[in-house]
Parts: sequence; structure tokens; C-alpha cells
Amino acid sequence: MHESELIQSILDGNQQDFKLLIKKYETNVFRAAIGFLHNKQDAEEITQDVFVKVYQSLSSFKGKAAFSTWLYRITVNTSLNYLRKKKRRGFWIGLSDLLQIPSKDKQTETIITERSEKIIIQHAIDKLPEKQRLAFVLSRYEELPQRQVAEIMKITEGAVEQLILRAKSNLKKKFEKELEWP
Repeated sequence: MHESELIQSILDGNQQDFKLLIKKYETNVFRAAIGFLHNKQDAEEITQDVFVKVYQSLSSFKGKAAFSTWLYRITVNTSLNYLRKKKRRGFWIGLSDLLQIPSKDKQTETIITERSEKIIIQHAIDKLPEKQRLAFVLSRYEELPQRQVAEIMKITEGAVEQLILRAKSNLKKKFEKELEWP
């Protein structure tokens, strides 16, 4: 069944087809959400919220852009709104994650180093200006083509390219600063 037929079937009341739509896109939505939230439970919650919003607003989908673009836009907005609302509990959550060492297979120091690097990367991405973060996450985490990122962000492909370049430059500066010795 073609995507437009699937959408029409859902609009006609076929809930089984909505389950097909969820199955087709839930991994993509989850990956996009985790790119912003860096937390599995939060990303799972956002994924559920996104599909509730999709179900409630599917009749407003006009088909001017690809369904996946419309879906990513909802995912991005839901993720960013969640971050704004939650205001990220920050340092203490990161520290508690860092100190929870699950196994004795690796040396404690190695585990702490890996986790601290991950936290540094996540915080650096989180601190990017919103448009840079959005372009970076969609292009790098989701591996979306610049054309689709431009459609999602409602800007030109050239603007997406500039945002990605600025994001990379800002991240590089942040990492270099982190690696400086006192």
C-alpha cells in the first residue's frame, strides 16, 4: 500500500493501518528524539507523544512535503519543547549517570572516561544554538540529506550547510577548550 493510500485509510478510520505507520517510522522518530534528548526513556516518551500528535493532526497533513518530513518536523518540535519544559536537570544527572558503573568487565577508569566523554559531547551539542543543533542532529544523527533537513527546517539547503559548518566549528572550539590544560 502506497503511503498516501495508507494515510487515507487511517483518516477513514482504519486503526490497523495506523499501527503499520507507527511500525514503519517509530525507529526514525526514536533516533531523532534521542539525538536531542540523549536519554532512552525521554526519547521513548517523545516517540509516543509524537505518534499521538500525528494521529490527532493527520487530517492537517496536506501532502505538500513528504510525510517523513512532516513527521520529523513534529518530532523536532516535540523534542525541543520537551527540552525547554524540562530545562535539563544538568550537571547532577550527568554526574549520577557517570558514577553508575554497571559491570566489572572493564576497568573503572576506562568506564568513567568513556562516560565522561559521552557527557561532554552531549552537553556540547545541547549548548549549540537551536538552529545549529537541529541541523547537526538531523544531518549527523539521522543522516538525512540536506534537502530534507532544509524542508524540515523551512530554510534553504545552503542555509543548512552553513548551520552544519558553524555547528562543527563551535563543537571543535568547545572540545579544544575542554582539552586545554590549566
